[in-house]
Order: sequence, then C-alpha cells, then structure tokens
Amino acid sequence: MRRSSPQDVDALSEICHRELLYTHTNGATDTYESYLRKLREGAGAFHRIDHPAHRITVTGDTALVLGEMNADLTSNGQAEQLNNVTLAVWVRNGQTWKLLAFHPTPKS
Repeated sequence: MRRSSPQDVDALSEICHRELLYTHTNGATDTYESYLRKLREGAGAFHRIDHPAHRITVTGDTALVLGEMNADLTSNGQAEQLNNVTLAVWVRNGQTWKLLAFHPTPKS
C-alpha cells in the first residue's frame, strides 16, 4: 500500500487553487487546507487511478474537464473501488492553470 509522500502532496499543492473545493464521492467537501492536511495525515492510499478526460471546454480563463475517475484504494482500512464521472474546474492564474473545483458522481 502506497500512501501519499510529502513530495506528492507538495506537487499537488502547486497545481491547486487556494480556493479549492474538493468534493468526495460521499458528498463531503474539503477546502485546499483540509484536503492537503488529510493527504499529509495518510487518510487513504490509492493503488490504481485511471483518470481519462472525455471533454474539455475552455471559456476565457476557465476550463471545464468532464471525465472519469476509476480507482482502487484503501480508506480507513477498507478496500474500495471508485467508478465516477467527474467535473473538474480549472482557472488560468497568470501563465499557469490551477484546479479550483473537483466533483465526482458515482456511475450508475
């Protein structure tokens, strides 16, 4: 089982907007600070993540990315599988793009 390394979390923090809203499949929403804190504390371990993008729409300085998140993970000691449709909102911040919001919905 591989937990997020400090380098993984540091790299993720660089691409996330400070106003990030990260919604989980169970409906709970984390802020930038709370999401990174959970990762640093080892809240879960991803064993496999498949994250294909199906459609990207860019309007001005905002990009909407419709895709999927399929993953195998261990969360709170329990093995889980995720099969979600996702919407990610990215915003241009100067010359870089930052993840502003992420929302998964379980596939039916």
